[in-house]
Amino acid sequence: MNELGFPIISLVTFFPIFGVLILMFIDKDAKDTIRGMAMVFAMIEFFISLPLLFSFQNGTAAMQFVERYTWVKSAGLSYFVGLDGISIWIIILTTFLTPLCVLCSWTYIQNRVKEFMICLLLLETAMLGALVSLDLILFYVFWELMLIPMYFLIGVWGGDNKIYAAVKFFLYTAAGSVFMLLSIFFLYYLNHKTTGVYTFDLLELYKLNIPVSTQFWLCLAFFISFAIKVPMFPLHTWLPDAH
Repeated sequence: MNELGFPIISLVTFFPIFGVLILMFIDKDAKDTIRGMAMVFAMIEFFISLPLLFSFQNGTAAMQFVERYTWVKSAGLSYFVGLDGISIWIIILTTFLTPLCVLCSWTYIQNRVKEFMICLLLLETAMLGALVSLDLILFYVFWELMLIPMYFLIGVWGGDNKIYAAVKFFLYTAAGSVFMLLSIFFLYYLNHKTTGVYTFDLLELYKLNIPVSTQFWLCLAFFISFAIKVPMFPLHTWLPDAH
């Protein structure tokens, strides 16, 4: 259900891209203008995300603000997004922290300010997209999209071993993503085998009766991918080098 009657999740998810487009046309030497424009878009993004919180209906486990558009029906591909009681708070936290990131970098980042702000806004869109995706392939696309700005944020503005850390982060994340992708397609295949329907719809995949032993390996594969990017011990070794 979409309580507001218009695609607010898509607006919140992709609004930072408008900021990226504006920043691309600003002279790279106008650093204060770039910082100010990035802050404006980050603040607007935060305020347009607030209706999600204020309009969220407590007392129901159903996904809310749902948007769904079929891409390839025969393959089960669709643009399917929505929020639950957990993701709503992470969305608000993300849009709240992004302006703080811009503010904290105001005097610290002096080199390639334009590129830094573009990467930051791109990362925000990728994070928000991953948080709202209810189609596993859509989730995977946003999950991998995060890798691009993070790679440059680490490799260009990281610590003394930034290049080493960026390459290490890229290789770790790419390896972890392989496990995730294999798990996604396993669920895709299993659903077709069980129901005769191809789908990446997370809500439909919830209904599968999966043996506990298989659940363990699927959980482990997803955990490895998540643990690398968080990062969590013992897959955190790229992080100290990045700082």
